[in-house]
Amino acid sequence: MNTIPRTALVLGATGGVGSEIARALLEGGWQVRALTRRRGGGDPAIRWMHGDAMHRDDVVSAAAGASVIVHAVNPPGYRDWERLVIPMIDNTIAAARSSDARIVLPGTIYNYGPDAFPLLHEDSPQHAATRKGEIRVELEHRMQQAAGDGVRSLILRCGDFFGGGAGNNWFAQGIVKPGKPLRSIHYPGNPSLGHAWAYLPDVGDTVAALLEREASLDMFARFHFAGHFVSGDTLHAAIRHVVGKPNLPMRRFPWPLVTLGAPFNETLRELRKMRYLWQEPIQLDGTRLQAFLGNVPHTPLEQAVQASLGMLGVLP
Repeated sequence: MNTIPRTALVLGATGGVGSEIARALLEGGWQVRALTRRRGGGDPAIRWMHGDAMHRDDVVSAAAGASVIVHAVNPPGYRDWERLVIPMIDNTIAAARSSDARIVLPGTIYNYGPDAFPLLHEDSPQHAATRKGEIRVELEHRMQQAAGDGVRSLILRCGDFFGGGAGNNWFAQGIVKPGKPLRSIHYPGNPSLGHAWAYLPDVGDTVAALLEREASLDMFARFHFAGHFVSGDTLHAAIRHVVGKPNLPMRRFPWPLVTLGAPFNETLRELRKMRYLWQEPIQLDGTRLQAFLGNVPHTPLEQAVQASLGMLGVLP
């Protein structure tokens, strides 16, 4: 008996988390479409559609017949969040309502302020410490409101991404320098404190596994992805071992330079506001996800680090 493949639209399929979710869905037998402003596309297994997530008609048209819309699109370099983020989720909600699709959002820890640290639960208070965090809270609030009107949503909140094609993240932009042999690493916080990290292939596989249980998902479903909760010292040791440099030094992240450049550069200005996330231990409680799936994808740290460094072009 032939079955009709399920269809997913991925917004942000050229980014790290979007590309990994698309890959996992393809491996699960889904048909995958991607909306992109570029002419042409990447993976030939994906149906690339020309359009803009800021144009509602483009998103609604691309989502026609899809049962899932992955909302993995974000302004690059922390720029233009005030202008772009909320209109894009409003367009996705409109498209999901039109096609009766479930929205999938890869969430972040930006929603939370220090009052919720160190262990973040799905229902922890969201008192964001930055405007960017407030926008993420509003984004999720709009999804929750839409769920009351029949628009299904799934939020998988994660720590800092690494691996895959992720370039706009702390690992690739702050800790190592892509394309250059490692002479040192820079760490943005106290290296003795634990921090939440999410290996992108594991995130993609987890989203695909959750969607296989659509019938059991709540209308507005939220899960925390525990990922890797490791200290800077542990991450440093893993990088040292992978690159075969036992004396590879770890240096302090140049926060003073970021502060000096912040008045003249929006990316640095927004980056500086995220410093509070490195001043305390932060861990995501994955108990609910573990209970729901039974087996959450989890790649060992050194294996994940090796794959990530390889894709960043820093291995010998």
